[in-house]
Amino acid sequence: MSAVERLDDTREVAPPPTIDPTIQPSTPPARRAKLRPLLALAPYVGRYRTRAVFALISLTIAALTTLTVPIAVRRMIDFGFSPEGIAMINSYFSVMVALVAVLALASALRYYLVMTIGERIVADLRGDVFAHLTSLSPVFFDSARSGELISRLTADTTQIKSAVGASVSIALRNIMLFIGATAMMVVTSPRLSLFVLLAIPLIVLPLVAFGRWVRRLSRTAQDTLADASAYASELIGGIRTVQAYTNERLANTRFSGDVEQAYRAARGSTWARAVLTAVIIFIVFTSVVIILWVGSNDVLTGAITPGRLGQFVLYAAFAASSLGQLSEVWGEVSAASGAAERLFEIMNVKSDIAAPASPRALPTPARGDVVFDRVTFAYPTRPDALALDNVSFSVRAGEKVAIVGPSGAGKSTLFHLLLRFYDPASGSIAVDGVPVREAIPQDVRARIALVPQDSVVFAMSARDNIRFGRPDASDADVGRAADLAHATEFVTRLPEGFDTQLGERGVTLSGGQRQRIAIARAILRDAPLLLLDEATSSLDAESETLVQTALEELMKHRTTLVIAHRLATVLSCDRILVLDRGLIVEQGTHSSLVAAGGLYARLSRLQFQGV
Repeated sequence: MSAVERLDDTREVAPPPTIDPTIQPSTPPARRAKLRPLLALAPYVGRYRTRAVFALISLTIAALTTLTVPIAVRRMIDFGFSPEGIAMINSYFSVMVALVAVLALASALRYYLVMTIGERIVADLRGDVFAHLTSLSPVFFDSARSGELISRLTADTTQIKSAVGASVSIALRNIMLFIGATAMMVVTSPRLSLFVLLAIPLIVLPLVAFGRWVRRLSRTAQDTLADASAYASELIGGIRTVQAYTNERLANTRFSGDVEQAYRAARGSTWARAVLTAVIIFIVFTSVVIILWVGSNDVLTGAITPGRLGQFVLYAAFAASSLGQLSEVWGEVSAASGAAERLFEIMNVKSDIAAPASPRALPTPARGDVVFDRVTFAYPTRPDALALDNVSFSVRAGEKVAIVGPSGAGKSTLFHLLLRFYDPASGSIAVDGVPVREAIPQDVRARIALVPQDSVVFAMSARDNIRFGRPDASDADVGRAADLAHATEFVTRLPEGFDTQLGERGVTLSGGQRQRIAIARAILRDAPLLLLDEATSSLDAESETLVQTALEELMKHRTTLVIAHRLATVLSCDRILVLDRGLIVEQGTHSSLVAAGGLYARLSRLQFQGV
């Protein structure tokens, strides 16, 4: 919408969007338990517990098979290098080929199961986050940026998928190998194992310390990338304005700066993980070298056989390799923990609008009665500015009431409260005798059809856009609604008719065409209460005449509230309410209000002159 609004525009000026404080971390991430956010994924894993159990079994088989290899190596070194040991070597190699086959099959099954579990969990998580977002009240979206939310819904879930799939699988495998290899080292040589156990604290401490650093940097990188995504989403959505004002360079500079900042944050996270990997590998393999030196001396003194030393070294290598890989995936898991934290911040946001514990049922059949009783309201983003101040009026079933007034008078706010996008600070609103606060919000909205001034057209076909008013409607019903809205004439001229994709926000249509799609959608809904928010504002004179005829027919058996400045619409209404600064200052018929010489008469001269 233009920044310079018409005098009687239906929309209040919205505040600039900001990140919603309700979805920001309340404490610095570095002070929280590193992996606690990942525990919130446990219910999602629980849905596929059978698959997870089979994955764990496959993982265990693969680990146990790997741990049998050093035993075979020891026996070959100690007993196989002699003429009589040839038969034993042949049998051992045959057994090892069989073990390798088991290892390959178990590893493949483990990979498939774990990766599909990760994909399934992320798909469920995305669905749940999106469903939760659609359930939140407009209060949340008044300050949250859509690009930021989309980043969390896509980039963060992808980060989690990587961890829940490959990283968790690798981590579990290496934990099993480390525990098994450590146990076998103790069995093989308690003396040499003591040197390994002394090195473990030197490995674990940097793992924990660096992991906290990695998680903090990863969270920063994700937040920075989300800011860049939010800005890009806003700019792409308003690309015509960007180009019209020749601000491509400004937009590119701003976005490049955000991307560069995100790169620096990601580079810092990667550097932390690289340092962690280097430290762990150095400590681990230094320990192996020391063990080899001590073990070699033990072989020379006869305290241990060469085969047993070889077995111990292999187990030590398994343990060292497992810890080294754990240090690598630890960073990925920590990053996924930051992503999970961001997602569940959204999931933990509670909607300000919710159904009561014991909702009242709306009467049937629906009538369309509306009552505002001493309603006072201020938008949460502007708590000191009353949008409505002690407003009271009633609309009988089938009555047509026009609402007029200057910009910012509170006209659209009436619709917002009636749809229960917000709750008033005081007073009550009732539909068919039931206060909307005591009913299920979806039940109230199901009785309302809305035609907004800024018609929303989705990136789907013309048919599906109209069917959005009633998803179960037949193609014939959609066609009749389009006929009544006089949309058929231009829809049939589209390349694929009703199956033509209209593009994001309906960019392929004119303003008047989008408005007629929205009117057809409202006609198809066939609700007893009709809200028209300047429904003919974007139409040319010929289309307005056609659509006005359709609206007159549509309004005959419905309660209708009309925000309008067009004389034809106002004249056809039973009553007119005049709002100014949140107050009803006048009400009556067109002729009586003009005769009164008040605000309505002045608006009539300004808006209806020449009509």
